[in-house]
Parts: sequence; structure tokens; C-alpha cells
Amino acid sequence: MEERSENSHMNYFEFTNPTKLCSGKGALDNLAYELEMLGAKNPMILSDAMLEQLGTLKLVTDALGEMRIGRIFTDIPRDSSVEVVNRIAKEYRDFECDALVALGGGSVLDTAKGVRLLISQEAEDLLDLMGCESIPRGKEVPFVALPTTAGTGSEATDVAVIKNETKHVKMEFISQQLLPDVAILDPRMTATLPPRITASTGMDTLCHAIEAYSCMQKNPLSDAYATAAVELVGKNLIRAVRFGKSKEARAAMANASFLAGAAFSNSMVGVVHAIGHALGGVCRVPHGDAMNILLPAGMMFNRNYCKDTYAQLLLYLAGPEIYLKTPENKRADRMIAEVLKLRRRLNKLTGLPMTLKEAGADPAKFPDVARTALNDGAVIVNPRQVTYDSVLKILEVCYGE
Repeated sequence: MEERSENSHMNYFEFTNPTKLCSGKGALDNLAYELEMLGAKNPMILSDAMLEQLGTLKLVTDALGEMRIGRIFTDIPRDSSVEVVNRIAKEYRDFECDALVALGGGSVLDTAKGVRLLISQEAEDLLDLMGCESIPRGKEVPFVALPTTAGTGSEATDVAVIKNETKHVKMEFISQQLLPDVAILDPRMTATLPPRITASTGMDTLCHAIEAYSCMQKNPLSDAYATAAVELVGKNLIRAVRFGKSKEARAAMANASFLAGAAFSNSMVGVVHAIGHALGGVCRVPHGDAMNILLPAGMMFNRNYCKDTYAQLLLYLAGPEIYLKTPENKRADRMIAEVLKLRRRLNKLTGLPMTLKEAGADPAKFPDVARTALNDGAVIVNPRQVTYDSVLKILEVCYGE
């Protein structure tokens, strides 16, 4: 197959980002008003047990003031599942709820997206709605997202990843109907994130932005979101890790996550995510850790096809001084070097693993990982053709470095 060219551009693209964003200090105080504007009178709140224990859930219920709460559901597992989504949808109907408020990380937000699909399509089982971008607008279900991590960008994406426990696979649901009506980014929501998770989710954000900016479906609007995200990560990730109570750093990383999510939701990702998804399914490597480990190797793999785009990103990640001091023909390599430098700093600060060996991945399973990665949609838009052997090579490089 002919290799892809960095100069290949799509003559047609689509961009969707209808979610209203409320971001910054005191953003949570808008929750009751936003629900009222959406016509909600009896919302259901989805969260998890840890956020209930930390008191984060109480911040949300307090923000609702005198508004009636139809149901609070906190029994959501680390990996969202079809069974849990079906159960919550039944309770939503039983308690006559009329809106969803999702407080949590990717699993909680994906669960809420699954519930919204079931209710809006008036279905009983999520498996009945399997399909890609084929779900029409159904019954109105107001949906407000309150992310508590700054990484997945799920509050700005049209994707939900939900596990089929019976078949032991993670299913992707893709539809514009999954996008929340409102996303509220309040620094109080991420203030309790430990440094290591802050680092891991921050590198997930960076990877979303870099791959969105360099994949085959990049477009002018996704580029603008991606570069803004890269700049925010470059200026704020280390600060958020070192000074977890810094509202400015937390707010900046939350904004970066939203921007990167909107970027890749409207372009796509690439080989790093394809392999990362497979590592999560086969070797149980946490997604953010996988992104951190794979990103430099993935960039090296694509380097000859992304020289200009990586060179441009250097300005946003490292700043104008380093960009101007670096010769034009060295900027792509310097960009990769800056990613490696950031990764080393995070490792020193938090112990974030830099190799698959440190992450506990079993190299005997790499052939399975490679086969799984090749079936991931992200390889289709990677700027360089991805093969079984090339995935194995990347995995070997990342195992021991």
C-alpha cells in the first residue's frame, strides 16, 4: 500500500462542538441554573463511591440548592459496563427522572452517555443500539457533565467506551447524540486528584492533542483546539502535579482536556491510541500510562510523515524562545525531545512508568496486542501505514527502552 503523505489534506470535513462550556472558579454554582434552562425538574446524579467519600458529590448536591433530586447512583465500576448502564436506565424510568448529571472520570461519563442513549432511543438493552454513527436524535434527555479528571476529554467527545462483560470486550459507541448539553469545569472537581493520576491523565490530554493535530483527518478547526490544548499542557501540567491545590493550574488542565477532546472527536487519533487501546484490553495497562509510554515511540514512527506538524507543535509545547532558537530542520526532533523531557520530569515527580515493563505488561501477549491494534479504527487515519510488524517493533522499543 502506498504510504500516506504529510501534505495529504481532506477537501471536506465536519466539525461539531455543541456542548456549552462553563469553566473556571465557581463554575459549579451554575449547575442549577443550567438544568432549569434545559427544563429539568427531577435530575438523576451519577457518580462513584470514592467521590462520595471525598465529599465531591456533596459539593454537587449543595450546588443544586432546593432543586429536587430524583435519584443518586454511585455504584459505577472502574470500567463502565452494559449491565450497569441497563440497570441505571431502568432506575431513571422508575424514579421518573428527567435529566442526567454525571460527576466523575471517563467511566462515569461514558456510563451516563450509555444511559442517555437508552432513554433517548426508548430501548431496554444497550446491545440493541450497537452501531457506528447511526443513532438518530431521539427523546430529549438533558445531560450535564462534571469531569473530575483532566484527561479523557469525554465531556467534549461523541464517543463512549462501554464494556461487554459477557464477551470481555470494550465496545465503542459513536454518535453526536452522546455529547453533553453542558460541561462544567470547576477546579474544585479535580483538586483531590493525586499527583500520579494528574500526570497520567495530563499525558492522555497531550496525546489526544498531538495525534489530533497530526492524523489524516486533521482540519483547521480541530487544529486550533489541538494547539491550544498543547500550549496549556506545556505551561500547566508540571504545576498541576507539583501544586495540586493550584486552582489556576487545575482549571488550565481541565480546559486543555476539553479542547483536546473536542479536537480528536472531530479529527481522530492515530497509532499511539490504537496500541494503547489494545494494551488496555489485553494487558490491562491503564490508558493514561499507556499514552505516556507510547507517545514518543509513536511520534518517532510517524516522524518522517509529520516533520512539519511536529515542528509547529514545538512552539506550543516548549514556547517561543526554544522554538526560535531551534533550527527549522531540527524542530520536529526537538518536539519529540521535549515530550521525552516532560515524561522524565513526571516520572521523577510521581513515579509514572516510562516503560511497558514498569507498567507490568507481559511481552508474551504482544502478538495479541498487535493483532488487536490493527483492528482499531485509529490506524486508518495514522499518517504512516501501520503493520503488524511495526506495532510489534513499537511495543518492543517501549518494553525496555
